[in-house]
Amino acid sequence: MSKLIINGQRALSGAAEIQGAKNSALPILAATVLTKGESVLFRCPDLSDVEASLGILRYLGCTAQRSGDAVVVKSEGLCRHDIPDGLMRKTRGSLVFLGAVLASTGRARLCFPGGCEIGLRPIDLHLKALRQLGAVVKERHGCIDCRAVHGLKGAQIALPFPSVGATEDIILAACTACGTTTITNAAREPEIRDLADYLNRCGAKIYGAGEGEIVIDGVKSLSGCNHALIPDRIVAATLISCAAMTGSEITLKGVIHSHLGAVLPVFEDAGCAFKAVENELTVKAPVKRLRPMKIVRTMPYPGFPTDAQAPLLAASTIADGTTVFIENIFENRFRHASELTRMGADIKTEGKFAVVEGVPRLYGAAVEAVDLRGAAALLAAGLSAEGRTELSGVKYLERGYERFEQVLSSLGADVKKI
Repeated sequence: MSKLIINGQRALSGAAEIQGAKNSALPILAATVLTKGESVLFRCPDLSDVEASLGILRYLGCTAQRSGDAVVVKSEGLCRHDIPDGLMRKTRGSLVFLGAVLASTGRARLCFPGGCEIGLRPIDLHLKALRQLGAVVKERHGCIDCRAVHGLKGAQIALPFPSVGATEDIILAACTACGTTTITNAAREPEIRDLADYLNRCGAKIYGAGEGEIVIDGVKSLSGCNHALIPDRIVAATLISCAAMTGSEITLKGVIHSHLGAVLPVFEDAGCAFKAVENELTVKAPVKRLRPMKIVRTMPYPGFPTDAQAPLLAASTIADGTTVFIENIFENRFRHASELTRMGADIKTEGKFAVVEGVPRLYGAAVEAVDLRGAAALLAAGLSAEGRTELSGVKYLERGYERFEQVLSSLGADVKKI
C-alpha cells in the first residue's frame, strides 16, 4: 500500500497545469460505445477511475489505448452487454455505462457499482428514467438487467432532484432513441455540457445542456470524433485550498474561471486574492491567518460543489474564527473530520452540519483517507501542518488526482510517495 510523507509548512510558488476533468472523462468514455469509428479524447487524466472505465470498454469488446494525455477508443468490436461485478466495483462512475450500453445493444446487465462510501447515492432515478424511455428493467440480487427489444423511445422526463448521474444516463440513452426526449430539472454541471459537446460533435442533437431543461432529438447513428476534456474545477479548488493553507501565491493554468464561480467568493471571504487572465488564475493567500468563511452550504451547480467541501473544510481549520458547513448533497461526507482532529483541528459534526473552530496551527500525524475528497483535504492539511504527516489511503486520492504529489512537489511542497 502506498503512503504520502508530507513535511509541512513549506510555502508554494510557481504554476501548475490543471488536469482534464475526471467527471467529464467517465461519462464521455461510456458515450464512446454509441459511436462508430474512432474517438480521440485529449487531456484525459491518468487516474484509477479512468483506467477502470477503460477496462470496462475493453471487456465490452472495444479497443482503448492511452498515448500521453490522449485516449483512443474504437467501438466497432462491441460484442457484450454485461459488465462483471469485479469491474463495476472499481468505480461509482461505472453506472453511467447503463444507458450507453442499453442504447447501443438493446440490453444492459450490470451489478451495483462501487466507489467512495460518502453516503446514499440511489439509482432509482436512473431506472425510472430508463423505464420511461421504454426499457424493461429487472432488479435481482444486486444486479440490474435492462432490455429494449424494440429500441428506446423519446419521453418527457422530470427529475425530482438535479442528479448528475441520472442526467448523464438519460442523455446517453436518449441520443439515439426514436423521437424527442426532454429532461426537466436536469443537472447543470459543466461536465454535463462537456458530455453534450462531445456527443454533438459525434452527430447527436442535444440542446440546452448546462441549463435546467435539456432537449434531445434522437438520431440514427453517431460517429467518433476528437474532443478535448474541460479542466477539472475540483482539482483547481483543491490547489487553491493548498495555497490558502500555506500562505502561498500560485498560478493555475488551463482553468475556466466561470466554473469556479461559487468557489472563489468563499476563498475571497477568507482573505485570498485572485487575478484572472485568459485561461490562467493566480491565487494569493494572506500571510496571516485566514478569515473564517462563516457559513458554507453545498448545493447542486451553480452552487458550492460538494466535491470541494472537504479541501475547503481543511482550510477552515486554521482560520481565525468559526466556520459552519452544511452538506446538502451527501449525508456521509464529513468522514475526514475525525482524521483532521488527529492533527489538532477542532471540528464537531452532527448529521449534515460541521462546526469548525479555527486553531493557530495543525500538527503532523499519521492519518488515513477513506474517500477521494477526504484524501485531498488531509493532504492539504499536511502541507500546512508543523512536522511530518503520514497519509495512507492514497488509492482514494489517485481516483481523482493525477500524480498530485508530483504537481505539489513542482510547486515547492515536500511530498514523497512511498
